[in-house]
Amino acid sequence: MCGIVGYIGPKEAVSVLVDGLEKLEYRGYDSAGVAIPGEENLEILKKVGKLAVLKDQLNGEEHCANVGIGHTRWATHGRPSDTNAHPHTDCTGQFAVVHNGIIENYLSLREWLESEGHVFRSQTDTEVLPHLIEHFYNGDLLEAVLVSVSKLVGSYAMAVVSSKEPDKLVAVRQDSPLVVGLGEGEYFLASDIPALLKHTRFTYILNDGEVAVLEKGGVKVMDLDRKEIRKSIFEVKWAAEQAEKGGYDHFMLKEIHEQPKALRDTLSGRIEADNSRVNLEEVTITPEEIKGLKKIFITACGTAYHAGLVGKYIIEKLVRLPVEVDIASEFRYRQPIIEPGTLVVIISQSGETADTLAALREAKRQGARIVAVTNVVGSSVAREADDVIYTWAGPEIAVASTKAYTTQLVSMYLLALHLAGLRGTLAPEKISELLAEMKTLDEKTQEILNDSQVIRDFAREIANSDDLFYLGRGLDYSVAMEGSLKLKEISYIHAEAYAAGELKHGTLALIEEDTPVVALVTQETLFEKMVSNIQEVNARGAAVLTLAMEGLKEVEKVSRKVVYIPRTYEVLAPILTVVPLQLLAYHTAVARNCDVDKPRNLAKSVTVE
Repeated sequence: MCGIVGYIGPKEAVSVLVDGLEKLEYRGYDSAGVAIPGEENLEILKKVGKLAVLKDQLNGEEHCANVGIGHTRWATHGRPSDTNAHPHTDCTGQFAVVHNGIIENYLSLREWLESEGHVFRSQTDTEVLPHLIEHFYNGDLLEAVLVSVSKLVGSYAMAVVSSKEPDKLVAVRQDSPLVVGLGEGEYFLASDIPALLKHTRFTYILNDGEVAVLEKGGVKVMDLDRKEIRKSIFEVKWAAEQAEKGGYDHFMLKEIHEQPKALRDTLSGRIEADNSRVNLEEVTITPEEIKGLKKIFITACGTAYHAGLVGKYIIEKLVRLPVEVDIASEFRYRQPIIEPGTLVVIISQSGETADTLAALREAKRQGARIVAVTNVVGSSVAREADDVIYTWAGPEIAVASTKAYTTQLVSMYLLALHLAGLRGTLAPEKISELLAEMKTLDEKTQEILNDSQVIRDFAREIANSDDLFYLGRGLDYSVAMEGSLKLKEISYIHAEAYAAGELKHGTLALIEEDTPVVALVTQETLFEKMVSNIQEVNARGAAVLTLAMEGLKEVEKVSRKVVYIPRTYEVLAPILTVVPLQLLAYHTAVARNCDVDKPRNLAKSVTVE
């Protein structure tokens, strides 16, 4: 969601802060600002709109400060405006705070502070923070921050700067990510690693309840009782260039084309050379515990939830265990029944999704074993789970997730085949066949990427449409839901996915002349039923694009356009089928002149409930 940066060192701070904020633009935001020490009080520069607006204001002005904090805000409390933009200050202008998260008890705190004479300017929850620090300041900035934090209920990652102690930054993390960058004689703060990579690959990843004090002489990390913590340095392995566009027009297109490599990386070392079994050393559940499993829950949000739907299908098919899939924001509020023998699989690209973390914690509270599937080493989900399957997708910058989804699928297949092998629910030769085929999926994905002209043509045809429908059965229906989400979130066309068997139960009423319909036909056991469903929408004048398994030529008789995916096992088809759907969403959004990488109202990592 929002982005935080901070800097202390020999360089001119504003340029470092703005550069860091540019690297966080992908997270989604509606205003930006920085705070640096001035000659007397703090100097605050903030503007509603894109970062370019703030940069225009900064151009031509000389800023000598070597310390500062910056922020890109995505509005929650109070509409986007200059006043509501971060950083926020106290009454005196001597304390400034940037903050990600939500202060749930801000109204009661605000009322109390106002009764003490504090004057508020914004409608934000964040503004209580600098006023609290002002109220409790008695010559020690760190102590004032710690006392203030003790009054808070909610989630936060915050950074504080003060003209009272201009050579110091104080940062605190609770439920929202925060990283400290370790340079040579300079130190950085950021809510995500891309903001740091130009300067350093060495970091401290703060945990909940940890405080970092950055000074020119070094960094100290401590708990809320000021007890110092010895942190291990986390070295970022991927290069800064991986967070750049690399010649592509958009990050999303680059990340779609990175999927063959992401698939190879996620499979690397996890399949025995002879394809005899899955090698998931990171999953430490014993064979006896696996044999004793009675049920699996999968919980996630958005695209990760759709990966979970595919996971449900393949685990039930291959492992013969009942699986429930929950949207994470609903999971803990429905009072789930978690009994002994239950495994809970948590899926999150960032590992910081607030609702998914809440679901994880509820499952742990009830005694469940947790396996996490995430892309970010050291993330909250990774730290709190019992076992972690990392998706080696590399950095994903575009808000619309692509390579994270396909690598999540691969991880679910690996987990399913791992469980099936140990439970004896799938013959060893069948496991070997599927694993051997998984190794070919990178090349088959590349085939799809090399020949996407039909998708481009159809995208231009539907660019002015108001509605679009996706149809599928079985695994195809799960993938159709992800295709629908992709189109909605970046092209702003209303799109819905339906189980094709539901057409007669209401959906047909929405089909008119030239209504675009995307039909997924990769499950040969359901082929005849899907052809009948396509005929039903054809009879109402629909314009049908069919994605079919190679060799199913009969679909050409009932479709306006057909895209074939390379032949593979039906159960593995989702990994390939989703790629044309990603390309369709991308090219449609481009045809509509949408901001592909930063769709309106959305953020990359949703760190508040």
